[in-house]
Amino acid sequence: MVGPTLLRYFSLRFAKWILGLFLLVTLLIFMADFLEVVRRTADKEAFTLWRALAMSAFRVPSLVEQAIPFATLFGAIAAFVGLSRRLELVISRAAGISVWQFIAPALITVLVIGLFSVAVFNPISAMLKERSDEIGILLFGNEQRVVLQTTGAVWLRQSGTDGESVLHAEYALDQGAHLVGVTVYTFNDQGHYLQRIDAKDAFLGEGRWEMKDATVHRLDADPVSFESYILSTYLDPAQVRQSLTKPDTISVWELPAFIRLAQNAGLPAYQYRLQYQMLLARPLLLVAMVLVAATVSLGFTRAGGVGRLILGGIVAGFVLYVVTEFAKGLGGAGIVPPSVAAWTPGMIATLLGFTVLLYREDG
Repeated sequence: MVGPTLLRYFSLRFAKWILGLFLLVTLLIFMADFLEVVRRTADKEAFTLWRALAMSAFRVPSLVEQAIPFATLFGAIAAFVGLSRRLELVISRAAGISVWQFIAPALITVLVIGLFSVAVFNPISAMLKERSDEIGILLFGNEQRVVLQTTGAVWLRQSGTDGESVLHAEYALDQGAHLVGVTVYTFNDQGHYLQRIDAKDAFLGEGRWEMKDATVHRLDADPVSFESYILSTYLDPAQVRQSLTKPDTISVWELPAFIRLAQNAGLPAYQYRLQYQMLLARPLLLVAMVLVAATVSLGFTRAGGVGRLILGGIVAGFVLYVVTEFAKGLGGAGIVPPSVAAWTPGMIATLLGFTVLLYREDG
């Protein structure tokens, strides 16, 4: 059994390497992003060095959050190889400590890191990203408003005093309160198609959508143009804003409410449910990364070829990343349940890691 002193020593070694690599990646991304912001905003009237610095600093946490699994993988590989080169793992084996006992501190460390990244780091990064967007609007004006607050193509099912309708827009601005390039299909209480409305813009007001430069197409009449056309809705601005917000910009603590709101607005909630499950599954994914690192690093205690082993770890990490992204695509499209798409890659990698270590170490 690993004593508390050795457990603490191994844990600190793994934490130092993982957090060190994460901070290095953060610094590199921040420098690249800051230089890009300065290049794009240096000629703007609202530009100041502090605003550009704050915009990059607030945006970087949301960018580097995706690097946590890779920092865990390469940090664990570096820690295992370092312990092997200093013969500390050899001495541990000679003292009767099994591979499972000196892997346990690494697993405990990454579980703590994973839980912290989900419960604390993710909400902070989402909050700072919103603040970065506000600074970007000051620097870029309307150009950045389009870039930062656009949700892409929008489909929205709603109902109102006029009946049910389906809205499609090329993109949404002002967190969903302003739709651009709008097409609306309206239906009666029996679900039969009534008319199509094409409008340049649609603005959400109290219980209504106000459409500008609208043309109404009915089955039994010629198209009619309106400078302003009103369509009733039971949606309020908060519901539309939350329903159209990108999943990766929402805090893990707010995602359940967003899922309910998306469903109430008639939107498929696959993306929100998938993001929520991916965050919950992150600690397991980090455990899988440590097991992958162990399978390609512990052999160095008995034989050479550390470069080949590290290359194997990089390949294994890349394969796991590809599988995770593939499962994420299936879950986001609703082809497989989001919980299955989020948890399966980590579970399979963990089981394979345990299997390989059992075969190598216990015969």
